Amino acid sequence: MSSVSVRLPTVMRPQANGESVVSAEGESVGDVLQNLVAEFPGLRENLLDDEGSVRKFVNIYVNDEDIRFMEKLETPVEGTDEVTILPAVAGG
Repeated sequence: MSSVSVRLPTVMRPQANGESVVSAEGESVGDVLQNLVAEFPGLRENLLDDEGSVRKFVNIYVNDEDIRFMEKLETPVEGTDEVTILPAVAGG
C-alpha cells in the first residue's frame, strides 16, 4: 500500500489539525480518502456524502489530473503521487 501526499484546501485544514498537507495510504483515490477520514473524522462531512461518495462540489486531482476524467475513485495512486482536494468555485 502506498502512502501519498494529500493537499487540503484552507476550509478543511482545521479538521486536520491545521495541516495543509497530510499523508494517507491507499492503492486508489477511494482508499486514500477512506483512510484520510479514518484519521481525521472531521473531514468526512466536508468531503463525503451519506453514501460515502465524494460530495458534488468537491474536486479531486491526482498530479493535477481531475479524477473525473480518469478512473474516478478507482484511480490508482503510488507513493510519488500527490492528491489535491479542492472545493468547486462557483459564481459569475
